[in-house]
Amino acid sequence: MEIVYSLVSILNEMSPYILLGFLIAGIMHAFIPQRVFARHLAGRGWKSVVKSAAIGVPLPLCSCGVLPTAIGMRRNGASKASTTSFLIATPQTGMDSIAATWSLLGPAFAIIRPIAALVTAFFGGVAVGKAEADEPMARAEACSAVPASEVKKSFVEKIIAALRYGFIELVGSIGSWLIVGLIIAALITVYVPADALASLGSRPLLAMIVVLLVAIPMYVCATGSIPIAMSLMIKGLSPGTALVLLMAGPAANFASFALISREMGRKSALIYLTSIIIGAVGFGLLIDYVLPAYWFDRSATAAACCHSEMTWPLFPTICSAILVSLLGYTFIQHRKSHYHHKFQTTDMTVTYNIEGMNCNHCRATVEKAIASTPGVDSVSVDLDSAKAVVSGTALPDSVMASVHAAGFSASLA
Repeated sequence: MEIVYSLVSILNEMSPYILLGFLIAGIMHAFIPQRVFARHLAGRGWKSVVKSAAIGVPLPLCSCGVLPTAIGMRRNGASKASTTSFLIATPQTGMDSIAATWSLLGPAFAIIRPIAALVTAFFGGVAVGKAEADEPMARAEACSAVPASEVKKSFVEKIIAALRYGFIELVGSIGSWLIVGLIIAALITVYVPADALASLGSRPLLAMIVVLLVAIPMYVCATGSIPIAMSLMIKGLSPGTALVLLMAGPAANFASFALISREMGRKSALIYLTSIIIGAVGFGLLIDYVLPAYWFDRSATAAACCHSEMTWPLFPTICSAILVSLLGYTFIQHRKSHYHHKFQTTDMTVTYNIEGMNCNHCRATVEKAIASTPGVDSVSVDLDSAKAVVSGTALPDSVMASVHAAGFSASLA
């Protein structure tokens, strides 16, 4: 039962802040049109790099969710420099993960984390700008249309859209990774001996290299990485090493590197990866050797998570119950959608193979892109089978162009 106690304690610490972050993310999504971001991100020069990083930091997009957004920017005229800056800054943090970071790791981490993302993104973008001579990019015609999600809505409709995006779509997008992160954190807290990581804890640079070797190949979202970082600190790793995980885990993985290589060239992809590694280690060393240690002392949180007796504080418990209910609801909806897609296709539909989808956010992006295509009556996109079923009079070339403009690939099944 000790692992259950640990899991519930961590969840109670995080859930109020996660729900607040989801709400803020939903409001941003519903009330700030995507074309506003596109207009500011599609420039050239160092100013566009700064804008891309500053806009990317609060956006609640995970690593796989940011890829189609960035590729769409690139195909719509954004420079390689600003696109790289956006790709580095956005997955490392977001309004939901900033709130959750404050809950488990404290205000110092919550402030330093977005600053580190911003600085790393700026230097990475500038480096790509100097190394790569940007060629003029033709604007994709499909990108010029106003997406269906940006049709003018009333205030009430925007509120409903904000709640749906924050508490349904976003929960569905990062929910599985959040669960994985919580379970890993609980397992580390309970089963890893207190002195197992002591040798690495006394050698921060070596510990950071080890964490990089583990974090870069795998994928973990910005919010899901927080409980893992906390549990590693509890077991003796330095706060700077925890920051390396928080930065490198969400921002760098093999799938991202491969896609960036394909879209912007291997040189840009190498600079992207190198910027994340140098930025993560640099800020990690800054935390361990320059900043006051008491800023990052989380002994109170550690004691609560490792406590052998279950406690049920009212408000956090209610928030945890709401979060678990939302996770359950999105899982059931996902299974229903998969069942509907599998058994409801008819001869009146056209089926497409979709490449590049990794999460529910990707699925929703593809679905909205296809739905905005003239002549499409209905569309159903299934993440597991990577297929889209489209009904209507839209030509296949038009549908595939819309998918391509959104940053994915499509072909007739």
